[in-house]
Amino acid sequence: MSMLAIDGGTPVRTAPFPERAPFDEREVALVSQAIRSQNLFGLGGPMVTEFERRFAALYGADLAVASTSGTAAIHIAIGAINPEPGDEIITAPITDGGTIVPILYQNAIPVFADIDRTYNMDPASVERQITPRTKAILVVHLFGNPCDMDAMVDIARRHGLWLIEDCSQAHQTTYKGRLLGTLGDVGCFSLQQSKHMTTGDGGVTITNNLALANRLINFRDKGWNRQPGWGPRTYEFLAPNYRMTELQGAVGIVQTEKVRAVVARRNELGDLLTAEISGIEGLEAAPTTEGGKHTYWLYPLRVAGWDAEAFARALNAEGIPAGAHYIGAPIFLCMAALWDKQTFGTSGYPLRGGPGGRSVEYTRGQCPQTERGLKELVTLFIHEQMTEEDILDMAKAIHKVALGLARK
Repeated sequence: MSMLAIDGGTPVRTAPFPERAPFDEREVALVSQAIRSQNLFGLGGPMVTEFERRFAALYGADLAVASTSGTAAIHIAIGAINPEPGDEIITAPITDGGTIVPILYQNAIPVFADIDRTYNMDPASVERQITPRTKAILVVHLFGNPCDMDAMVDIARRHGLWLIEDCSQAHQTTYKGRLLGTLGDVGCFSLQQSKHMTTGDGGVTITNNLALANRLINFRDKGWNRQPGWGPRTYEFLAPNYRMTELQGAVGIVQTEKVRAVVARRNELGDLLTAEISGIEGLEAAPTTEGGKHTYWLYPLRVAGWDAEAFARALNAEGIPAGAHYIGAPIFLCMAALWDKQTFGTSGYPLRGGPGGRSVEYTRGQCPQTERGLKELVTLFIHEQMTEEDILDMAKAIHKVALGLARK
């Protein structure tokens, strides 16, 4: 066996990996057209309107509401279901803060289910968290791998709960032949730079539940009902301004034409890596939920037989970009708004009690499978500009590091 590069050996890879290039002259042309129009206000503008139409068509959805970010897309969904202060929303312990902020801003309480071996929420743990105050389940399809949506839909229906899907890392991803974002009541998508389709930043909320339509539409526009009402302006409820601009809409139009190919290519490359590294003792390749199709926003490796930081450092030395532990700890230990209750002023509301609230503690040990999973996690980035040769170099380096670190 050759010596590990971290010990002075020759790296598997010396050439840089190709840079991701999500944009081309088609986006440039439409952005230029938007600027030349002298109107970049998106609400009712031709670019945002067309983008929303195309995004809805991608998912067979009755309504798509474009917004400024994935966080905004989730906030719009939670604002639409309108929880009471202190209501509970069950969600994932491995996620971005953008999943949590909208819950707190609607004065609801995040409750965390533990994960299963897929890194997604364990349905059994979700059901154990349900109380009389539970309003909704907010599932997170982590890394591009679907949750067990049969189980989640069943739980939500039996308990009369809203089901919201955070598809920020799972564009055009299928579960048993159906697209994520269409199995629950509302689907939420991020268009941030790293996502399968991107406008730099931005978000979209979709639904087939037309009872939610007006509130979804108006929540992204300060609660403003622009139909004739109480006078020149009618603000029906409290809401922020999350309107997308024509610049983002222009980019989004072209991205809707590309996303299926992007997702198909990532699936091919990720599945190739899985095939090449399967069978390494102590290492688990990226899991795929039964009935799902992984789209590899990130590629997760569980390195139970090694120290994850040492494994990632050794891969880096071999010329393979890799990171350890993803977010490091469950999200409730990463956000001061949760573990230290730094929310609104010094009130800690709704996590310290108050009208509708209750005292909540987020502590180490409450999601043990999450803590273990993050401790053993190494992540790799795969994108659509990579080649099969790039993936084979990744696999070769993983084999080399696994064997080399085992010897050490």
